[in-house]
Amino acid sequence: MKHVVFWLDPVSPYAYLAFEQLPQALEGLSVEVEYRPVLFAGLLKHHGQKGPAEIGPKRVWTYRQIAWMAHVHGIELHLPAAHPFNPLPLLRLLWAGAPEGMTPGRRACERVLHHVWRGGAHADDPQRLAALAQALRPARDPAGDDAKRLLREATDAAIARGVFGVPTFEADGRLLWGFDSLPMLAAALRGDPWFAGGAWDAAAALPIGTARRTI
Repeated sequence: MKHVVFWLDPVSPYAYLAFEQLPQALEGLSVEVEYRPVLFAGLLKHHGQKGPAEIGPKRVWTYRQIAWMAHVHGIELHLPAAHPFNPLPLLRLLWAGAPEGMTPGRRACERVLHHVWRGGAHADDPQRLAALAQALRPARDPAGDDAKRLLREATDAAIARGVFGVPTFEADGRLLWGFDSLPMLAAALRGDPWFAGGAWDAAAALPIGTARRTI
């Protein structure tokens, strides 16, 4: 059985789309998926990047594109009442409910992602967050030190591994980023000979021609 690590943050619509499409992408394969919620903002800060929602025109395009992608793939999606929002309570809730020494399960991730991307409500509404926590019944306190530590450790581990965005998948030591990498992930898991033909490694060896300069 193959093992796939799925880094995600519920603030990312692309992580939601990938989560919903993943079973179909992996159909016919013997795969175990490990879900690792991480703070997307922490990845951005480490790599010196801005998120899509922090760039005006890109923010608008993102919402249009995800609406189209959901339509094409038959995925139910409703934009939350406001975006972006602070995902920390949701991320800590996921880690608070993870069994000792394990990562959050698919069911918990699904409940959190549906909380954000279905219904069109405010994802950070205190009453909705309280109801979600009551439904998930985490063993730890989502606001406690353990949940905060687990999220921080997961984010730090992702950064150390080279993860720069969500969703990111790891399979056979390779990192694949984005909703549109799902066919590539499935091909890698099926043993597509392209991955052993040198193109994967050659792409990483391309020299940098010049660095961006400010005028």
